[in-house]
Order: sequence, then C-alpha cells, then structure tokens
Amino acid sequence: MAQGQNQGQGPNWPDRPIRLINPWPPGGPSDLLSRPLNQKLSSALGRPVVMENRPGANGTIATALALRSPPDGYTILLAHAGPLTLAPVFQSNVPYDPLKDLEPVMQIASVPTVLVCRADLGVTDLASFIAKAKASPQPLSYASVGQGSTTHLGTELLSQLSGVPMLHVPYTGSTQPIIDMLAGRIDFALFSIGAVTGYLEDGRLKGLAVSTLTRVARLPDLPAIAETYPGYELNSWYGIAMPAGTPRWLIERLHREYTAALGVAEYKAVVQDSGMAIEATDPASFGRKIADDLKRWGEFARATGIRGG
Repeated sequence: MAQGQNQGQGPNWPDRPIRLINPWPPGGPSDLLSRPLNQKLSSALGRPVVMENRPGANGTIATALALRSPPDGYTILLAHAGPLTLAPVFQSNVPYDPLKDLEPVMQIASVPTVLVCRADLGVTDLASFIAKAKASPQPLSYASVGQGSTTHLGTELLSQLSGVPMLHVPYTGSTQPIIDMLAGRIDFALFSIGAVTGYLEDGRLKGLAVSTLTRVARLPDLPAIAETYPGYELNSWYGIAMPAGTPRWLIERLHREYTAALGVAEYKAVVQDSGMAIEATDPASFGRKIADDLKRWGEFARATGIRGG
C-alpha cells in the first residue's frame, strides 16, 4: 500500500466536513454499521462526517470515486469485500487496483450471509429447496446486489455444487430485491444477515441456511450450507479505507478514533444483535485480508471460468 506525504498534518485537520462514501443504498447493513460510527467520529474530530450513498455497478462507482479523491483526510471509503476483492477479479475494466490505490485503516466487521426465499415458495429447508429447484420447469430466480458481487458469486457456487441452474436478477442493493421477494417477483437470494433478520423473525421470508462454515449465534436454528455441501463458505466484510498517499499519521489517527467508536457497548450490542461480528483490525491486518481474498477469488475464477461481467 502506498505511503504519502504529511498533507494537512497539524491542528488544522479537520477544518471542514469529512465525507464517508458508502457504495450501497440507504437502509441496509452498511447504514447500520456506518451511521453510528459517523456520529462518534464527528464528535471526536469536532467536524461533521457526512454520509454519501453512491450505489451502482457492484460498489465500484463509489469505490473509484473515493480512491480518486485527494489523499488529504477529507474522503473516507466504507470499504466492502465486493468492490475491493470480487470486482477486480470477476469484472472487466475496474478503474482501480486495491493493492495500489488505497490505504487500509481497519476491517470493521464480518458479515454472514443467509440463503432466504419468499415465504410462499413451499419449502422448509435447504434440501426441499434444492428438490423444488430441480423439479421446477423454469429456473428459480434469485436476486443479487450486482453482477460479480458476493451475493451473485455465492449463489453461482451453490448452483454449481447442487447441479441446479438458477436465474440471476441483479440489483444495486438489498432493499429493492427484498421488496420484490416479498411481492413474489423473486424466488430467493443470498443476503447479509443484517438485511434479512427482521423479515425472518416476522415470517415474511423463510430462512434456509447460512453461508459460514458453521452456524451463527444470531440464527442458531439455521444450518450452514456447508453441512450439505462441505467446504462451501462465503463471508462478507466491511472496513474503512482511504485514498493511496494519505499520510500515515492520519491513518493512525483514524484507526484510533474508529477503534474507540467500535468499543462502545451500545454500538457493539446493536451490531452483534444484527448477526454481524466486530473485527476492529489494524491497518496491516486489513491490508493482508484484502490481498488474501483477492488471491482466493482469483484461484476460484481460474478454476471455474466464472466471470461476473
């Protein structure tokens, strides 16, 4: 990761509002994670931290915008596994290199995903879902948050392992496809646990399995997909990153402030209740996470020939 000069170091930073660029639409798990952190960071720095939701193109529009910004501490990226470790592998002409164009600050959280379907699909578990998909004269339709996203590729992996064709319907976030699933226009999806837990609890969606290797504490009755298809795993994550060249002192300052914010008991309770796990890693560990995920997905792409667009 690149190093930069000490631009803006000293008591004058920050002397104006800071923007946090969020690659996803309002209302999803990215908001649940980031809005309370923005408030804590605003209080700590004495300047507003303003959210800019810039959805589209599997998060690459927002990620490119943030990483092209001046490395002066006034643009923060809400980093996500999709645009940083999937899009560069599975999509063509992504306008940034995650290993060269950003400075990692920290991984905020890990996010399990859940295989869910509309409540009236007539299935009770993963086995009956696969059986129904195999018997259907037309492929069941599934939503994703974008071509080449975790939700797309994770479902394609399930399709490959089960031998069942599935119809992909890409969106730009999780809010609209959930609405369409509730209305019966989409059959199923693999979405973050925070986006669907409320719908599972009130019965409007049916949970089938989780994407982690083992069950998750928030939804202990749901089996892991790996219990049926050994080795299946899909984990998502969120983090904080800055444009390459952001000075080290500023990275360290932001890391300290975010670490303190993540440690607030009320915030931890909300995040954990949503099914996500707080990570709060250091910059070097987050950088290694990005590099390791890029390597793993690159191997998957070469082995399967799957492309995201």
